[in-house]
Amino acid sequence: MTTEIAQPATLPILSHWIDGRPVEVLPEQTGPVHNPATGAVIARVPRGGRAEVDRAVAAAKAAFPAWRDTPLIARSQVFFAFRELLFQHREELAALITRDHGKTFPDALAEVMRGLETVEFACGLPVHLAGMTTPNVSTKVDAYTFRGPLGVTAAITPFNFPVMVPMWIYPIALAAGNTLVWKPSSHTPGAAQLQAELWKEAGGPDGVFNVVYGGREAVSAIVEHPDVRAIQFVGSTAVGRYVHEEGTKRGKRVGSYTSAKNAMLVLPDADLEMTADAAVAAGYGSAGERCMAQTLLIGVGDTVDRLRPLIEERIAKLRVGPGMEPGVDMGPIYSAEHRESIIRWIGVGEAEGAEVVVDGRAFRHPENPDGFFLGVTLFDHVTPDMKVYQEEIFGPVFGMVRTATYDEALRLINDHKYANGTAIFTTDGGAARRFRLEVDVPMIGVNVPIPVPAGYLSFGGAKESAMGDLAMRGEDGVRFFTQQKMVTERWPEPGRRAALSLVFPGNA
Repeated sequence: MTTEIAQPATLPILSHWIDGRPVEVLPEQTGPVHNPATGAVIARVPRGGRAEVDRAVAAAKAAFPAWRDTPLIARSQVFFAFRELLFQHREELAALITRDHGKTFPDALAEVMRGLETVEFACGLPVHLAGMTTPNVSTKVDAYTFRGPLGVTAAITPFNFPVMVPMWIYPIALAAGNTLVWKPSSHTPGAAQLQAELWKEAGGPDGVFNVVYGGREAVSAIVEHPDVRAIQFVGSTAVGRYVHEEGTKRGKRVGSYTSAKNAMLVLPDADLEMTADAAVAAGYGSAGERCMAQTLLIGVGDTVDRLRPLIEERIAKLRVGPGMEPGVDMGPIYSAEHRESIIRWIGVGEAEGAEVVVDGRAFRHPENPDGFFLGVTLFDHVTPDMKVYQEEIFGPVFGMVRTATYDEALRLINDHKYANGTAIFTTDGGAARRFRLEVDVPMIGVNVPIPVPAGYLSFGGAKESAMGDLAMRGEDGVRFFTQQKMVTERWPEPGRRAALSLVFPGNA
């Protein structure tokens, strides 16, 4: 049984958000929220299940007709107000990300600003919902298309980007006229709660934007609910496959964006100083807890021999500590359990024969010994038969692979089961052109380590990194959250009704 408690718009209000208001639960229905920099429990968050999802879906379903019928410009005005509030609270959102996740404050603030790009795209969504009109498609018959909303939609998002990733989803879903049930990660509830409050403050109608925390039961309830028309999921491949298979089996539109093992191919002619900067930034930024982290470097010829000392030099200067401290390069791992998982993965790589050039397992922060800190790890002589090459570790672990030729390196990338993002580092424009044509990965960087496009462009992977027909965000996001309707119409002229005919309509 749940009871609603009227609370002021202060943070943190760790509660579900259903039908425009916070919904608290009994203490035994909650789980702990940790500050990963100290290890301390700082709050408790609800662990919702089927009952809470049912209630949120019911609120979203009830709110849908009025929101669907709200004029496009009126919806857009809500998003302009929402965007302004998000911008005003950008540092507060970033501090909540750092508190709950651990990433550095500058990194968290950059996340917020990248998320805002999609909110800004949603402000101008009316033009993207325009259709096509064809007069006289047949004799005295006109045809036109328009894009309409689906109804109740859902977003299931991960811990590592509690602002940016959901902002890649819900602004487009809502601006298109849908209502939404969002299940964020229970590890990072502070920023999620603030987003719901700011939506209401911006004038967003009650029931349009709902938040339910929970685990497996909540995910299953969303996937199985007959009133949920579409789901976008970001997280592990195993859960993403379940969401996609079970959701599509029930007739839902589903996009699952899952694991990755992103590689950067480095040619001997590359600017090695720039490449070393890129490798360290892309491999260890946010403690490697990014789906776009570049965790493999595939060097051609003697490239690894020349790059390795440059990377080691940069690693030695990295400062690991609490994310709110100025000058810190990398914060803690988001949970104690995940920290132990990364440590086990490093042991696997060592046992498989990879050379441990830099070992981060023994690192402890002197002032926060109970924090979930881990140093960075660098592997050399990683080979394709190793599990640390094949699987996503999702931590500050970077591996270097040696190849003899460009063709061998390209084949390694194209043969990998994951295909999220990749990059090539070279000063040869012809080689870069060949790479972007031949590589079987949809997001490609050229001398750019993390090829994450702008908010108005689509984001997505292939193979086991993404399941579904459409990418996230941009035009693909609009297509995902709408259905195109085609209308064919004729208006008879008074007194000139045509005679009955069974002949197929023509244009004569």
